[in-house]
Amino acid sequence: MIVKTGRFGQLNVSEEEIISIPAGILGFPEQTQFCLVDPGDDVLIIWLQSMDQPDLAFPILEPKIFKPEYTARLSAAELRELKLDNINQSAVFSILTIGEDISLMTANLKAPLVINLREKVAKQVVLQENEYSIKHPMFKELRQHLMTISSNRKATVDGRASSVISVQAIPPSLTVKSLQP
Repeated sequence: MIVKTGRFGQLNVSEEEIISIPAGILGFPEQTQFCLVDPGDDVLIIWLQSMDQPDLAFPILEPKIFKPEYTARLSAAELRELKLDNINQSAVFSILTIGEDISLMTANLKAPLVINLREKVAKQVVLQENEYSIKHPMFKELRQHLMTISSNRKATVDGRASSVISVQAIPPSLTVKSLQP
């Protein structure tokens, strides 16, 4: 299907690339169908694009990139909602806030997006731990990670176009932990 977006133009999205978020994203409960978009740059930030609202796209990033010790502990009810019988079939992303000054970007570590990679169903989970913030400053850590990657990479691909990311191509993040022993 062709999806018109405000940020990426028209995208060709197959049924297998659609992620269902039955409860929506906090503040956007009516938006339940999304796809992941790689903007074609080397910044590692991908976008959670609404299938129904062209101008609604959230920048997301795996929190392990800038906070290696990050874990998301899910309750049994959350695991059931996500249809997760194996926590190794999930990926976890933080929703970013990027303002005019990119160096002030923050990540919401308190309410990550957890995706069941097999079932293509996701949920924004509000973690009970008090150690995580909804506005974690992370630009410095991301920049350091990008500098490490670029020093390890000799060739770059110029002029890449935006593309939809297949959910099956995302490796499990191993960030989800069950509250159950």
